[in-house]
Amino acid sequence: MELRDLAGRFAALSHPTRVALIRLLVGAGPGGLPASEIAAAVGVAPSSLSFHLREMEGAGLIRPARQGRVIRYAAELDAVRGLAAFLAETCCDGRPELCGEGFAGTRGATPAATRPYTVLFLCTGNSHRSVMAEAILNREGAGRFRAFSAGSHPEGTVAPETLDLLRRLDYPIAGLRSKSWDEFARPGAPALDFVFTVCDAAAGEICPTWPGQPLTAHWGVPDPARAGGGAAERGIALSDTYRMLANRIGIFVNLPLRSLDRLALQQRLDEIGRLPRTPRLTPIAA
Repeated sequence: MELRDLAGRFAALSHPTRVALIRLLVGAGPGGLPASEIAAAVGVAPSSLSFHLREMEGAGLIRPARQGRVIRYAAELDAVRGLAAFLAETCCDGRPELCGEGFAGTRGATPAATRPYTVLFLCTGNSHRSVMAEAILNREGAGRFRAFSAGSHPEGTVAPETLDLLRRLDYPIAGLRSKSWDEFARPGAPALDFVFTVCDAAAGEICPTWPGQPLTAHWGVPDPARAGGGAAERGIALSDTYRMLANRIGIFVNLPLRSLDRLALQQRLDEIGRLPRTPRLTPIAA
C-alpha cells in the first residue's frame, strides 16, 4: 500500500466518531448497515454522520451500496487489514506480541487466551431457538465455550416442547431460563466474545451496546413456534430447528479461532449464517 494512501486512511480515523464507525462496520461484516442504524448505534445526528461517512469513503475505508431507497455502508475489509498489517510490520517489527497484549489480541478472535470463549445467542422470545443453541454449545464446546441465551422481548418461560426435546437428547436443562438481553449489557455481566442472532426479528432490532466489542453474526433459522398443522408437524419443525442449529454450532466449534485474525473470522461466521435452511422432514425419535 502506498504511503500516501496509508496516511490518508489514518487521517480519516483521527476522529472519535470515525473510530467508532469503523469498529461498528467491521463488526457488521460485508453486508454493512443502513445509515439510520449507524446513526442510532453511534449516537450522532444524520447531518454529522453524512460528513463522517464521506470522509471515510473518500479514504477508501468504507463503501456505500444502494438497496432501493436505502443506502447501506460496509467496511472495506481489505483496507482495514492493510492498516493493521502496516502497524504489525512497522511498529511491532513484524511481531505483534512485542507491542503488548492489546495489539497482539487483534490478530485472533479475542484476547481471551486462557478463559473459555463467551457466546450469547439472541432471539426475540428466548423460548425456543436461542435456548437450544445455548444448550448445544455448552455441551459441544466441551469447556472451550461458555454459552448463554437471551431475548429482546423474552417470553419469561422456556417452551415445554423445547425442554422435552433437549431432555430426550440428554442435554442438561436445569439452568435454562428465558431472560432479557439487558442482563448482558449491565455492569458486571460476562465479557462477551461472540453474539449470534438466531431469529430474523432480533437481527433487525437495535441491540444494546455489548462490552468488549464482541464479534456478531446472524444465524437465522425458522421459528418452530410458527409451524402449522398438528403435533407431528410441530415436532418435525422443532427437530429441524435443532438440526440446523447443531450443524452451525458444530462448524463454529471446529474453527481455528486462535489462528484467524478478527476480519477473517468475521467472514467465516457470516458464511455459517448463510448455510441453507433445508428441513429434513423427520422428527427426532423419542
